[in-house]
Amino acid sequence: MKARIGVVVMAALLLLYIALVGQRAVLLLVSGDAAGIAMGAALIVLPLLAVWGLGRELWFGWRAEQLGAMLEAEADLPDEEIDVRPSGRPDRAQAEALFPAYRAEVEASPQDWRAWFRLGLAYDGAGDRRRARAAVRKAIALESAERRGVSGP
Repeated sequence: MKARIGVVVMAALLLLYIALVGQRAVLLLVSGDAAGIAMGAALIVLPLLAVWGLGRELWFGWRAEQLGAMLEAEADLPDEEIDVRPSGRPDRAQAEALFPAYRAEVEASPQDWRAWFRLGLAYDGAGDRRRARAAVRKAIALESAERRGVSGP
């Protein structure tokens, strides 16, 4: 629940920032000054990119949460427990020791979104957030294709 509150607060702050930058951009565009118009046009791009990025991240989080809930309902989430350091981070050596089994599962069933999601959890446990997000994105794409009845993303 703390994570959701944090996401809502950060999203609200980002939206406030976007609105303020957008307002400044409009003021510069109507200033009549050539430099102001050029700066205003450039500033219009920033809020658009920020809105796109925020939407993309919120969608990713929502879909990842849905897939996690689906696996939990199927009792198909990994059940291994990894020790946690005093800092709250998982023991990386233990996480890396579990990783080959999840990688082998994906290699055996490359079109199974459940295998990709579990691989993403394994990457996350090992501290590799970039690969974890990529694996979960692949799981989201495969599950969406499965739901639509398409053979692959």
